[in-house]
Amino acid sequence: MIDQDNSRTAEDGASSAISPRQRAIEAYEGARDRAADTLGQAPLLALAGGIAAGALVAALLPRTDAETRLVRPTARRVKKTARAAIEAARDTGTQRLDELGISRKKGEETIRTLLDGLTDAAKASASAAADAVRNKG
Repeated sequence: MIDQDNSRTAEDGASSAISPRQRAIEAYEGARDRAADTLGQAPLLALAGGIAAGALVAALLPRTDAETRLVRPTARRVKKTARAAIEAARDTGTQRLDELGISRKKGEETIRTLLDGLTDAAKASASAAADAVRNKG
């Protein structure tokens, strides 16, 4: 496009510089062509972008009374179902951990034992390092 327009400008005998208007037209055409190529190559990405843009616009607009009346029952049903799913997962997980003998108390004891072991190991290492330095000095 640019080469064609430059050759036209030169042929017309006008100045060799392209006007700002012509540069804007060329930039627009280039962007339009790139967008068309992108849409042709990845239509699902374009669809996802359109959906995201629509969701953003919908989120920014105030909700009408009709929308509130229509959406409220569905929203309540979804919340109720989600709560039931969370409770079922928590109960099942707790039951399974109990079956395996894993409890909060045992977990705390295990962590305490691990920390005590790490502390003892650090003290022994520091003592051994100090002894090694004393014997070399």
